[in-house]
Amino acid sequence: VRALGMLVCSLSSFLDGQAQGLLRQMRASITRERTTTAQIECVFEGVSRDFFRGLYVHWYRHLPARPPEWILYMQTGQAHYDKDSYKNKYSSSKKGPNICTFTISNINPNDEGTYYCAYCWWFKYFGTGTRLIVSILYCVISFPPLTNPGKGHSPPANSEILKKEHENQITYVCLVEKFYPEVIRVTWTDENNEEVTDSVVKGDTWKATENEEYSIGSWLTVPVKNKDKKYYCKYEHESQDRSLPTRGIYKILRVIY
Repeated sequence: VRALGMLVCSLSSFLDGQAQGLLRQMRASITRERTTTAQIECVFEGVSRDFFRGLYVHWYRHLPARPPEWILYMQTGQAHYDKDSYKNKYSSSKKGPNICTFTISNINPNDEGTYYCAYCWWFKYFGTGTRLIVSILYCVISFPPLTNPGKGHSPPANSEILKKEHENQITYVCLVEKFYPEVIRVTWTDENNEEVTDSVVKGDTWKATENEEYSIGSWLTVPVKNKDKKYYCKYEHESQDRSLPTRGIYKILRVIY
């Protein structure tokens, strides 16, 4: 069956239509309890309805320190699985002009991992990934008290942008603090809502408190001539999404050069 999936991927490279589109999975993470169901959406941006209808969509799961595991592919009807045992566990369908859904049933801790949608167009293109976190409800006595005893999710307690101007450059630092779970996407955009990737440094998440709360920082450096332009730090978390503007910042980041 795995060979069949590879063949379908190869054949789809010769579809008539358009070139690569962007695959975006709207949720960076989802948290579910045991025995429940999770649904992940993959949005195909920049493709026509007809192209999407004929496209073979693949789904993978990735675990740390292991290669991605292929689960299934589907086009218009029934899904084709890598293993027969997956048939009662996973399903996939297309809805609307450009959305493919992937459903995981009867969730258990072994289902944790990051799930990716993918398609082939000469090369294989992957989505941005959605991490499934399986919550474990328990009761403990701890000090300090746990803010998330059931491993649910909580929004950032604070988010802000700090600014430092030095010679011919301006550095903006976006701080997002005390959130759970630790999976988060942080991006910078300009006034035209175009993503800015040059001169951006994204730090790793760190454990901010003993209560399983995490924080992250991201840096954007621009020329001083762009000081009147507005940039936005956008974060996407399971609990909420938010966009912070750089204009109107009064806090100064104290940096020693």
